Amino acid sequence: MTDINFINQTKALIDNLKSVCANYGLGNDGNEFKIITQVFLYKFLNDKFRYEAKKVNPTLAEADNFQQALENLSEDEYNFLTVLIGADIPQLRPQHMITYLYNNQNQEDFAKLFDDTLRQISLENAEIFSIKSSSGAKDKMFDELSQFISDGSQRDAFCRALVNKLFEFSFEKMFEEKYDFFATIFEYLIKDYNTDSGGKYAEYYTPHAVARIMAKILAPDPVSGVKCYDPSAGSGTLLMSIAHQIGEENCTIYSEDISQKSSNMLRLNLVLNNLSHSIPNIIKTNTIAEPTYLNEKFDYIVSNPPFKLDFSDFREDLQKDAFKDRFFAGIPNVPKTKKESMAIYLMFIQHIMYSLSDKGKAAIVLPTGFITAQSGIEKKIRQAMIERGWLRGVVSMPSNIFASTGTNVSVVFLDKNADNEHIVLMDASKLGTTVKDGKNQRTVLTQDEEEKIIETFNNKEAVEDLSVVVSKEEIIAKNYSFSAGQYFEVKIEYVDITPEEFQQKMNDFETRLATLFAEGNALDQEIQKQLKGLKYE
Repeated sequence: MTDINFINQTKALIDNLKSVCANYGLGNDGNEFKIITQVFLYKFLNDKFRYEAKKVNPTLAEADNFQQALENLSEDEYNFLTVLIGADIPQLRPQHMITYLYNNQNQEDFAKLFDDTLRQISLENAEIFSIKSSSGAKDKMFDELSQFISDGSQRDAFCRALVNKLFEFSFEKMFEEKYDFFATIFEYLIKDYNTDSGGKYAEYYTPHAVARIMAKILAPDPVSGVKCYDPSAGSGTLLMSIAHQIGEENCTIYSEDISQKSSNMLRLNLVLNNLSHSIPNIIKTNTIAEPTYLNEKFDYIVSNPPFKLDFSDFREDLQKDAFKDRFFAGIPNVPKTKKESMAIYLMFIQHIMYSLSDKGKAAIVLPTGFITAQSGIEKKIRQAMIERGWLRGVVSMPSNIFASTGTNVSVVFLDKNADNEHIVLMDASKLGTTVKDGKNQRTVLTQDEEEKIIETFNNKEAVEDLSVVVSKEEIIAKNYSFSAGQYFEVKIEYVDITPEEFQQKMNDFETRLATLFAEGNALDQEIQKQLKGLKYE
């Protein structure tokens, strides 16, 4: 099945679940998002278990009726099955399967059976599949979804409707794919609930092209046993790209994000991408104020942090001695107006630099204004990147590469073992094609353009009007500017002409100037004439 078919089927499932919620009075209700995301999690766990069980048990794989074959297993056979599929895979019993609920949907008090099933799955899989907060408390994977229906007489029907929608198709065939396109589903699912319209803690989506470019530049060579981290992970698009590039079996994922929505979606993403072993490393927290991984160091860090955010509530706490090493360049002041304009991305950059291991590498999406700011915290950070010898290069992206924001962005690449004589600065702003994306304009890069950016950067090539390769000393001489445009050569084209052609051009210039002067004099005289004619009334 192609990516587009999968995306379309998944969007159809989302629409169907929204329709169920609407039919039972929960359309645009505050609980609708919880219901849909939790039902999705149940669906993914169910299909992942079926997929893995069939891989290790030929009887289940060949059975015409998987549910019946699973129920026919003895206790010992079932226990052996769970050992074979491994602890990182959802552990579901026959009575936990969607098919079981579907087959028993006409029994009395079906809503209780539905809620009890999800509760049992949650309890038996909490060790791997629950998300922790900064306090160490684990989330409850599933609420009692039927209880969101205030009319008790409708609860059985509501749960039946949900199960019937889940029964219609399976994700099983998708588990062999690389889910770089999961962000499309996340965006489609969450867009109706992102009511802040870009305000406090609203979620954004990193375009797949940007995520792929970051991953392929960051990790061009094979590695193993590395730790990858995103301090503002969202749904995990950047983490998935770097994990696919490195190999899921070669890395462990760590993440922090303040949004419960995003953390829940990241959990789904890890289930889909054979990274369930990293779910315990997803932390819901305020990374800047209450970092869980403050004492950890990471080999690869990717981040598209929020650019502007009001963090005045905890700014003063960040000035304590405990944070001074982390925020070496300073903390933005609280403006008298528009507190939401506080440049929190500057805090994330410093946090990322603090969190790199001795061999660490990072790729950070930043507003392009950061790379040329003449003073302030921005310049102090750039200066530190250069003086420490960590800057590998910068790629300035086309405008509107993000549909959700018109801010021009650049990606800064750090490497603690960077080549300071060959720093690549790239201006890719002229690449891409503008397309309509809902009410917004978005710039889309072709695959060839993606590869051009990646290969030019990794090969350290200077390409006319695209990239320059400069040294640490040259950047210092340019006041630590990371803008490729400031290093491009200014080319003046010379055209050979004869003495006669030169004289003719000069005569033409003189004639044109004489005409302009004459017209100017005539205008002056007319103005003076009009002024003399003015009278006081």
